[in-house]
Amino acid sequence: MNDRSRPVPQARFARLAAFGQMAGGVATGMVGEGLRRLARGERPQMSDLILTPGNARKVTEQLSRLRGAAMKLGQMLSMDAGDVLPPELTSILAQLRDNAHIMPPPQLDRVLIEAWGPNWRRRFARFDPTPIAAASIGQVHRATLPGGRELAIKVQYPGVAASIDADIDNVATLLRLSGLLPASLNITPLLLEAKRQLHEEADYQREAAQMRHFKDLLAQDDRFLVPEPVEDLLRPTVLPMDFLSGRSIDTLADAPQAQRDRAVAALLDLVLRELFVFGHMQTDPNFANYRWQPETGRILLLDFGAARAVEPATVEGYRGLLQAGLGGKVEAIRDALLRIGFIAPAQLQRHGLVIEEMIGILLRHLDRSRGGLFDFADRSFVGSLRERGAPILADRASWTVPPADTLFVQRKISGTVMLGVKMRARLPLIEMLTPFAG
Repeated sequence: MNDRSRPVPQARFARLAAFGQMAGGVATGMVGEGLRRLARGERPQMSDLILTPGNARKVTEQLSRLRGAAMKLGQMLSMDAGDVLPPELTSILAQLRDNAHIMPPPQLDRVLIEAWGPNWRRRFARFDPTPIAAASIGQVHRATLPGGRELAIKVQYPGVAASIDADIDNVATLLRLSGLLPASLNITPLLLEAKRQLHEEADYQREAAQMRHFKDLLAQDDRFLVPEPVEDLLRPTVLPMDFLSGRSIDTLADAPQAQRDRAVAALLDLVLRELFVFGHMQTDPNFANYRWQPETGRILLLDFGAARAVEPATVEGYRGLLQAGLGGKVEAIRDALLRIGFIAPAQLQRHGLVIEEMIGILLRHLDRSRGGLFDFADRSFVGSLRERGAPILADRASWTVPPADTLFVQRKISGTVMLGVKMRARLPLIEMLTPFAG
């Protein structure tokens, strides 16, 4: 059996047992880490004991085996961690982005028989049983039709759709038991929205429709390529599309500065148009969803399961925040953050001066690029933000959850910024943002 080949646990009891095994491994790691710190004369916090590289490895491995919603939530954490978690933890969690275990051949065959019938191989001149990618909801295979058309075929892991609700509930329970979330924090609306989105992502016929929609939206934009789905082979759990050759977006990090800048500028402009022009956004910024062609400079957009309409109120909230940011007024930015839900009234009441200091730090960092280039690799401001933000993070009673629609949009924005940081891009950021503030 391939080292990465593991059957997808489908039965509810099997998946629950896997969560129990994960929790037990983390608990054991916590005890060991706690004893080590006490021996050094330290008084460790609960979060310090949980967020260790050893525990991250245990969680990453178990989520990779479970796949489905459990792994998807782990991917979200790896993307959203940014500068919050230590680098060694984000590095371990980043393995979840496109590194799931794959289905053994007999399980894959059963899935394709269910989709296309017992003679499914006759539909193809070639079907490569070894996937070229494996992620949270499905794995991707290359194939060739008898006429020579090259395809990439996304095959959903069995039982993924049926396990979404239970997986999210189990992850939420682990978060509660870990003490990482205060008991007073109401995450129920976010969990409901996460379930809804993941059910949408598990519907490959819906994703094919989203793919066609974005192909139409970007038809006149030669910076991007969007594959075409193959209708007669499309099933709710199998998504065939044109195979488009390209390199991992990560390889851009070694390209010349001009190439890196063009790619990040294109993706940032796409995010701005998705939010302020299309009102429709692909909200998953996983780097594995992008590839690029060095010979053409074009970027391939490959995953549309998380594409969704953006609420008009969310669009206007972000437009107000953009206007305030470009205006350079701390008070206006503070009020915009309050309206959009990133700051809670309780936080403003308890930590208003600190919040304004943090906004001022960001404004000064942005102001340095006015009339010039914004250097995404310059993270000199992060330490000051982390230091001032520590008391706010410690004040768990004031925590709040922004509206789900805002969180999904922000996830895409933050992921694109992280890509800019990784690519060490230098862009005329103020110039790029200004047209969208009107």
